[in-house]
Amino acid sequence: MKKTETLKMSSGIFFKSIIKGSLIALSISLVCICIFAFLLRFFDINTSFIKPINQIIKILSIVIGTVFSLKDLKEMGLITGFIIGVLYTLFAFFVFSLLNGSLSFTPSIINDLLFSGIAGSIAGVFVVNIFGKKNKQF
Repeated sequence: MKKTETLKMSSGIFFKSIIKGSLIALSISLVCICIFAFLLRFFDINTSFIKPINQIIKILSIVIGTVFSLKDLKEMGLITGFIIGVLYTLFAFFVFSLLNGSLSFTPSIINDLLFSGIAGSIAGVFVVNIFGKKNKQF
């Protein structure tokens, strides 16, 4: 295979993996948010727990999405995780805005993008280093 064909093929795999990871993260978030909303409805949970639980759901979703994405790639964890975190936030913003019935951009979305990108980067570095080392032994 020529070098340009290899680059095209790997960039296609890269973008597919990123979209796959972002959509998996979004799906996990939607399921977890629905479960949490159900729990809020039927149990007396202090409202001060809502924001931290939402952040935990966000981080776990990004980590799981990054793990699934890097299963295919096995490299570039920092960049892949960052992009997954940012795309996840954009997808989640649009989905939850549609569910809410209004698309309102607030400055906090910038913080969410940075937070999610950093969380994804950290997850990506760990995933590549942990799973990459396992694969090199065999």
